[in-house]
Amino acid sequence: MLRSHLRLALAVLKRRKVFTAISLFGIALTLLVLIVAGALLDNVFGAFPPEVHHDRTLLVFNVRMSGKDAQSTSPAGFGLLDRYARDLPGVERLAITSTMREAFSYQGGRKQRLFLKRTDAEFWRVLQFPFVEGAPFAEAEVDSGARVAVINRTMRRTFFGDGPALGRDLEVDGLTYRVMGVVEDVPMLRAVPFADVWVPHSSGRDQAYRSELQGEFWGLLLARSAGDFPGIQSEFRSRMQRIDLSAYPEFERLNATPETLLASTSRMMFDAHDDPESRPDRLLGVFGLLALLFLALPTINLVNLSISRILERASEIGVRKAFGAPATSLVGQFVLENVVLTLLGGVLALLAAPLVLAAINQSGVLPYAQLALNLRTFALGLGLAVFFGVLSGAYPAWRLARLHPVVALKGAAR
Repeated sequence: MLRSHLRLALAVLKRRKVFTAISLFGIALTLLVLIVAGALLDNVFGAFPPEVHHDRTLLVFNVRMSGKDAQSTSPAGFGLLDRYARDLPGVERLAITSTMREAFSYQGGRKQRLFLKRTDAEFWRVLQFPFVEGAPFAEAEVDSGARVAVINRTMRRTFFGDGPALGRDLEVDGLTYRVMGVVEDVPMLRAVPFADVWVPHSSGRDQAYRSELQGEFWGLLLARSAGDFPGIQSEFRSRMQRIDLSAYPEFERLNATPETLLASTSRMMFDAHDDPESRPDRLLGVFGLLALLFLALPTINLVNLSISRILERASEIGVRKAFGAPATSLVGQFVLENVVLTLLGGVLALLAAPLVLAAINQSGVLPYAQLALNLRTFALGLGLAVFFGVLSGAYPAWRLARLHPVVALKGAAR
């Protein structure tokens, strides 16, 4: 039965080639855009190297200080993380890294913009970077404030050509660093590990950052397992309540919570810094709603085209109903036709997606982008195609089921 329905569906699609071509183009374009958007989100929130422990890492992004007449939200200060995030039960390692900031180098008389991060030695253990040359800096370099640096492959090529970079000097913002390691490029979409140059947090001129509650740092807490998350969060929030804010008379409370990247992003987007729960499901709901809204227009167009196609086949429907074809069989036939059409459009979108993603990677719009059609984005495209097909076929099929055999045989819809 299914085979005969499929043969009929393909025959109907071949019968009206222009209609089929227009429908396929609209479906393929819609699904292609959604697949590319899915690939972008997958690169932001998915588990990719060097974040190999993504499933058991919590992040302290922002600190919220509030009082009766004032409030302040910013990244955490190094002092807060150093004093209150260490030795948390269930935490295997704590890494502290600055947020990404723009810096400049005048190597060889050329002005080069780059992105700089200041980190500790644990950063290289929580995150597993593939090293092309050398090794990361360790506690000895951090404790001594040594001016050493790890750079990415692109910076090595930019400043040193095709030769080795180890032991060579790199000037950044007026300070000279000795290169001790080279790593593969990390996409800018990976906000936590991304940079062009990484240096010890202690290598700058100003050391006042060591006592700050708010500043420019993030905390990376590597838990022993995801099951330790609730205990870690509870203990950290408890410690935040014990912080002495007497030096900040305008503030009465300080809130900060270690969370997953998705939860932290949800909290920032919805400005829910004082909410005990970040509710990442809200962010997922927004993504889902945007996808449905984007699907709405092509779905309506396909529904109208499908209704037109159904009404043109009214006499065929009337004959089948007159010979006892059940409504469920007719409804299933038209839904199947729509699903076949959208799956064909999905195949076209999946074939085009690697080319579009490669073009984005090569464009430089997103530095070091590594967008690709992986299993997750493939499943997204396939699922959207089926959903799109069923959604756009349901109403025309319902109209079909309401046709009276006599009316249908006359070739008109009631």
